Amino acid sequence: MPDVRLLEMKTRTFIDQVDVIVRSGKGGDGAATFRREALVPFGGPDGGDGGRGGDVILRASTHVDSLISLYYDPHLFAEDGVPGSGRKCYGRRGKDLVVDVPPGTLVTDSETGELVADILEPDQKVIVAKGGAGGYGNVHFKSSVNQAPTEHTPGGAAEERRLHLELKTIADAGLLGFPNAGKSSLLSSISAATPKIASYPFTTLNPIVGTMVYPDFAKIRVADVPGIIEGASKGVGLGIAFLKHLERSRVMVYVIDMAGTDAREPWEDYRILAKEISEYNPELAERPFVVVANKMDKAAARKNLRRFVRETGVTPVAICCEAGQKELREYADLKDWEGPLGMEAFRQVLRDVVKPKAPHEEKPDIAEMPDTTGDEIPAEAMRFATFLKLDPPKKKSHPSRGNIHS
Repeated sequence: MPDVRLLEMKTRTFIDQVDVIVRSGKGGDGAATFRREALVPFGGPDGGDGGRGGDVILRASTHVDSLISLYYDPHLFAEDGVPGSGRKCYGRRGKDLVVDVPPGTLVTDSETGELVADILEPDQKVIVAKGGAGGYGNVHFKSSVNQAPTEHTPGGAAEERRLHLELKTIADAGLLGFPNAGKSSLLSSISAATPKIASYPFTTLNPIVGTMVYPDFAKIRVADVPGIIEGASKGVGLGIAFLKHLERSRVMVYVIDMAGTDAREPWEDYRILAKEISEYNPELAERPFVVVANKMDKAAARKNLRRFVRETGVTPVAICCEAGQKELREYADLKDWEGPLGMEAFRQVLRDVVKPKAPHEEKPDIAEMPDTTGDEIPAEAMRFATFLKLDPPKKKSHPSRGNIHS
């Protein structure tokens, strides 16, 4: 009989929220021992300290795009510290448990609802459960009036808590549209992302992020979410399960099937999308937006384009994911189109709205530099010295090999 757990794993490829139990390591106990040697009648106390318990650390990694590993293994326990021993031997520190999560993971306490961390930047680390301190051995309690102490302290208790992790995709622009509007085709045309493309609704079942790179190496991250239908803000279709992945987007991109597939009216589609976004989160409706008229290679799309402008008062970017600007201009009913046309026009319009910086433009503002007239230069001021190569110092080799840098 096949393992039901394995069958369930095959059906799930994306998880964006999960509850986990985290527990740090307990600190090792201090030792209460005495020195025992021949010909040394009064050896005295020599109990060592216990080792510190390991921390549970969440680390943002660009190599992870889902919380599915935590869904199947929600117990995150760090290693306990090792107790101390005789001869003033200290116990080994427990190993930290480092768990990779996608950038954009929101961590809250399941019991209190308190925000623990919002993990945004790659390689950002957050300690969600701190290991217990190691206990003191009896060597710390000796004195002139207490030459044979038996006192020692236990290790610090482990920290255990229940956390709720929720992924909200980080992207500069979010693609909105009805099923089969061509969002996945658009994403694959402007980036190296390879979303599933097919001629049936809800082909996209989880958010997919692609990066659009310009000639000067400026970048814009674009997120594609599953199609939205009327009533999505109230749970219809895939509902609001994936609308939250647009909350971090700075620009909303409405992708409209201008051909009116399945007897739809593009102008009504746009109104419904705007309404659903406004009902889900009014703040999203106030953000900058770009409207894309897709599938302009079809005659019905070219016929509906000008009526769309009349009905909505919005001039969209007319594109076709399989044709360039020159090919679209060959159609008679697009030769006098005064709005933006073609994929390059869309890239430029999106750049004008997002305003990404090229690598050579990302220089610190000299007006923000702290005061350097004192006796010591603040460490924060060093990042303004762009002519310096500030590499981290290399670790020293073992003392027995001399002061040689590896």
